Formats: sequence, C-alpha cells, structure tokens
Amino acid sequence: MLYYLSYLSDLFTPLNVFRYVTVRAFMGAGTAFFLSLLLGRWMIARLRALKVGQVVRQEKEMEAIGHGRKSGTPTMGGLLILFTTTLASLLWCHSSNPQVWIVLATMLFMGGVGFVDDWMKLKEMNSKGLKEWQKLALQGLWVVVAFIAIEMVPGTRVHARELMVPFFKAPVVADLTVPGALAFMFLVLVGTTNAVNLTDGLDGLAAGCMNSISGAYLVLAYVAGNVVFANYLQVPSIAGAHELAVFCGCLLGAGLGFLWWNAYPAKVFMGDTGSLALGGTIAMVAILIKQELTLLIVGLVFVGEAGSVLIQRATCRLYRRFTGQGLPPERRPFRMTPLHHHFEIISKERAKAEGRPPDAAENSVVIRFWIVSIVCALLGLATLKLR
Repeated sequence: MLYYLSYLSDLFTPLNVFRYVTVRAFMGAGTAFFLSLLLGRWMIARLRALKVGQVVRQEKEMEAIGHGRKSGTPTMGGLLILFTTTLASLLWCHSSNPQVWIVLATMLFMGGVGFVDDWMKLKEMNSKGLKEWQKLALQGLWVVVAFIAIEMVPGTRVHARELMVPFFKAPVVADLTVPGALAFMFLVLVGTTNAVNLTDGLDGLAAGCMNSISGAYLVLAYVAGNVVFANYLQVPSIAGAHELAVFCGCLLGAGLGFLWWNAYPAKVFMGDTGSLALGGTIAMVAILIKQELTLLIVGLVFVGEAGSVLIQRATCRLYRRFTGQGLPPERRPFRMTPLHHHFEIISKERAKAEGRPPDAAENSVVIRFWIVSIVCALLGLATLKLR
C-alpha cells in the first residue's frame, strides 16, 4: 500500500525511497515487530480470559522432563504472527504482486487448519486434534489450489514444473509434468509444514529457528527477483519475486516479536495455528522462487526433528511386527521424539549428575538449536555461489 507513495516522488523526492525493496523489507520487519510488542500482552491476556490453555501430551516421559508445568499456558499465539505479518505485508508489499497474495493466502489457510486443530484439542481436552489424514487432505487440497494459481501467473509459470537442485546451474528436470509437479509440491509443502509443527515443543524453539530461515529466504527471494543478481549467480530469475523479500522481512519481524513473548519461560505458545502457518508459508516462498531443496539445508533443524520421529516410529513398528512386543525404551534410537526432547532429557540428566539445576536444560537445548539453525541458514545462502 505504502509503495504507491513513490508515485508522488515528483512532488516530494524523498518518497522515492518506497520503491526500494530493501527499505520496504526493513520497514516491514520493523512494523511487524513493534506491532507484536504492542499487541502481545493484550492478546495473552485475552487468551487467558478465554481459558485457551496448552494441552500437554499425556505421557510419562513428558512428566519426567517437567512439561506438566506448561499445561494451561495460553496457546494459539500464532494468531499474533498471522495478524502482524498480514498487516505489515499489506502496508509494505506491492499490492498488485500475485506471488505475495499466494503466500499470504497459504499462510492464512494453513493457519486456519492449525486453528481448527488447536480448537479441537481444547474442546476435547487432549492433544489429539485433527486426525493425520484430515490434515493431509486439507494440505493436499491447498496444493492443488496453489498450483493452479502459480500456473496462472506469468512470472512463476515459466519455472513451475522445473526441478532445481542446489549446486546445479540448470534444472535437473526441465518438465516434471503436471502430476509430477503436484506430487513434488505436495511433498515440499506437507513435509515442511509438519516438520515445523513437530519442532514446536520447547519455549522459543520453532520461532527462533524460523527467524533464521525467514532471513535466509529474504536474501534468496531478493536474488531471484533481481535479474542482474540472478543471472550472475545462475539461479532462476523469477519476475516479481523481489516482493517476496519484503514479505519475508515482515515474517521475520513478526517472528522476532512473537519470540519476545515465547522465549523461556514462555508466556504464550504459537500452537498449531502458528506452526502450520509458518511451515506452509516458508514452503510456498521456496516453491515460488524454485529453492525448494535448499530448505533441506536451511531448515536442517526441522529435517532432523521430522526425521527422528519417522525413525523412531519405523523402528518401533518393525520391532513389534517381528517380535509381537513393544520396543523397550532403552533400545529405541532416541530417548524421546521429536529430537529436541531427546537432547532435553540428556541435558537434564547431565545437569543433575553435575549438581547443577536442571531447569535451565531446556533453554540450553533451544539456544544450541538456534545456533545450528543460523549456521544452516548461512550454508544455504552459500549454495548461491557454489554452482
């Protein structure tokens, strides 16, 4: 919206600054961040008044690591991320850019799915929510809608069916065909969405990791939208992708603002409302700028979290199939999944053995995961040059 002020630059030259992507990305981040600070306390109070409290998984392991205390902490805080990102994007992104609308629609749709999931958990007072097949069906539906939208946009249609791989200059597959492109898009969107959802288990973990990923994709989107940089670095040049850099700036600011309230000890959790929205959003940005597989590097923390769950489940099921018994805890690949709980248990045990308070173990795991996420984001950006 504010972009149109640049049309008045003939009357007042400084207004020309609103044409610059970097300025609007920075201002979008600042707007979303300060909105989160201003509205955060009010939203937390409203969630408390509505008794929208976290429902913790009813497992002995969860009690053993002290997560019972989290029960009742306000959840659905992802609404704060959705609102601040949307408002900042409407203010600072070019409203005629179709890529921005596709990403915004994805964020709101996935956030809606997460909201229903959170609501069902609260209504039934358990941690189940929507069934897995219901989530997959809704996410699959959106993949079809988004793919049609992408095919209708000239700037993204050209590369929509290409398969780009990091470190390669040209598409590895020039035309995946419609079924292949849909299947690949489904894997990227569903995989990323659910990986972020699984990561959201410790105070500030998912929000902090998403911030580094948002920052990385801000740079990647800027490069894809700049013809000179894209040609020099030999990555797909996507018309209009520079506006996704502004959107990523808004997403980063909203994530930092939410982290203010979500850092240990968390005053609010994002819930599935936030985690599904964030995962779907960054996946759609990656799809639009043809940096889908770069997510495996930039989002290595999320890959590890999802991978640990898959390995644990597969091992337990295979053991039960061949022995008819459950796999003993001491023989499982991980003490507990997702992966952050495995390290949390180990960290607390070490703290007790060394005579240190175990309460800080959760925070130390989160900060170390943040460090890994930042390093992975930088490695992901390095793929731009290594081709």
